[in-house]
Amino acid sequence: MATRSEPVIRVRGLVTRFGVQTIHDGLDLDVRRGEVLGVVGGSGTGKSVLLKAIIGLVRPAAGTIQVLGDDTATLDDAARIRLQARWGVLFQDGALFSSMTVSENIQVPLKEHTSLDPFTIAEVARIKIAMTGLPPSAGSKYPSELSGGMRKRAGLARALALDPEILFLDEPTAGLDPIGAAAFDALIRNLQRSLGLTVFMVTHDLDSLRAICDRIAVLIDKRIVVDTLEKLRLLDHPWIREYFHGPRGRAALAGDERRAEG
Repeated sequence: MATRSEPVIRVRGLVTRFGVQTIHDGLDLDVRRGEVLGVVGGSGTGKSVLLKAIIGLVRPAAGTIQVLGDDTATLDDAARIRLQARWGVLFQDGALFSSMTVSENIQVPLKEHTSLDPFTIAEVARIKIAMTGLPPSAGSKYPSELSGGMRKRAGLARALALDPEILFLDEPTAGLDPIGAAAFDALIRNLQRSLGLTVFMVTHDLDSLRAICDRIAVLIDKRIVVDTLEKLRLLDHPWIREYFHGPRGRAALAGDERRAEG
């Protein structure tokens, strides 16, 4: 029987390269069932590359990636499609199809992976729109008619269309003001708890890390260190010190203390 400590994503010895540049070199990572894992690192450390390698958009030079018990490198086309239907992905700014309405965007994976009738597909889209906090009127709008925050919610609705087990988020709060980012964090945490999701979140947002992440994976020296925020703050590494103890880190910590006092 599945347990919370069971890894639903298991990466071993991952090596990724672009030409002569090595991005990851022997990276190991376990993502536990039901956790929110935040992935951080400096510019060029390969945060988004790691996400794309796990979901099959980047081909590793070496290593193995298992998702939900399947070795992604050994799957045939039919098995790969079945596995992809068990996760959802929110890329930066939603990555919506500009020529489709929000409802039509959400319907894309339903039409691709299910045999539901058109009425049911449209009803599922309506439910996902409501789940992500968008007004019903958003369904008939095109991405260009939405604010940045609404596009992210629409992208999230599409990512949740097939009731996935794993949700991948790539910089979900980038470009949002502090109020909008906090609201999006709360939405992710509420959905994760109510739906039992495992969440893999690439972010640079310290407030998001503090608000919703169970553990944090730090990409440093082409590998990864994973622990709780409290323990990572104690590590003696130049980038970790600057990130967690620099001006932004101190500001985020001060905000936590003010909220606790209030």
